Amino acid sequence: MIAPDARQPNAEGIPLEIDWSLIVRHCMDGDSGAWAQLVRTHHRRVYGLCYRFTGNPADAEDLTQDVFLKVYSNLNSFDTGRGSLQVWITTLTRNLLVDNFRRTRNQRATSSLDDGWESAEDLKPVDRLMSHGPTPHESTARKELAKMVQEALARVSVELREAVILRDLQDLDYKEIAQVLSIPEGTVKSRISRGRAELARLLERNKREVM
Repeated sequence: MIAPDARQPNAEGIPLEIDWSLIVRHCMDGDSGAWAQLVRTHHRRVYGLCYRFTGNPADAEDLTQDVFLKVYSNLNSFDTGRGSLQVWITTLTRNLLVDNFRRTRNQRATSSLDDGWESAEDLKPVDRLMSHGPTPHESTARKELAKMVQEALARVSVELREAVILRDLQDLDYKEIAQVLSIPEGTVKSRISRGRAELARLLERNKREVM
């Protein structure tokens, strides 16, 4: 029987008491309701990661669909002994995004960064990337800052970008990020520190250019 949706969610909106190994087994048995529950629960996080990495709403939606196709075709490889379903799905998402980046990095530059910004709820926690409070023109300033953050983030090297995204925008802890990236926690912390420094440098330069 599928676990009910009416569970108390955690900070990322993912229900805490669902037995995801059971849900995965139901999915593998062809239970469409279980699969719908899995997609419904994890879709927002996957889309948010795809959007932050690409900066393009249409590309993010296409990649999100690709991620869930990959998830479905690899359900039999999910092992609760190696981590949570959330970390497993994030790992698959990250690997697909890296592959996509390698295929498309010499193609067009990132398109409009404004579309979908306000509607994607899990794209909001950019506060840790800002070192100052709101300006007197709060609404306009926040929108411009969000745009500047995304533009700067797109220019950070891939290995540093993904570490910053997973920590500051996806709220994974160091251990989970180490699992996703298959690197030691010390390396995770180093990449996050370097990524934040690079992002701050780019934001400062962009700020000077628009003044």
